[in-house]
Amino acid sequence: MKNDLEVITIRGRKVVPGVAEGEALVTREEISGWGGVDPRNGTIVETRHELRGQSFAGKVLVFPGAKGSSGWSAQFHVARVMGTAPAAWLFNKMTTKVALGTVVSHAPAMTDFDRDPLEVIRTGDWVRVDADNGIVTIRRARPEAA
Repeated sequence: MKNDLEVITIRGRKVVPGVAEGEALVTREEISGWGGVDPRNGTIVETRHELRGQSFAGKVLVFPGAKGSSGWSAQFHVARVMGTAPAAWLFNKMTTKVALGTVVSHAPAMTDFDRDPLEVIRTGDWVRVDADNGIVTIRRARPEAA
């Protein structure tokens, strides 16, 4: 039997307008903007972070929220200029840090979901973020039936 495509939809609130899609990069750990990311290549460099060494460039970043200083705005402004920012952002906890980081990246961003994206989305899923309409569409291949 061929692989089928599983499609899941969740709804949330727009933070930054726009529509984008890409491969999901999911973490259950908050991300530190200042000292936690390298905006030159879009890589998480925080020493003990579960995604250390992985790139968020062009991906849909799914995470609980931001931690650390207000360096978020500077780091993600540089990432946008370098072309290494996430394609879109999905997060659970709104703070001024993550709000500034998402706004300066100019990428669609959403929060306040009807279902927890950390429970629904897996790294590698293809995700379309339509922040203008508050809709996130997740596509994943179902494993072949035995």
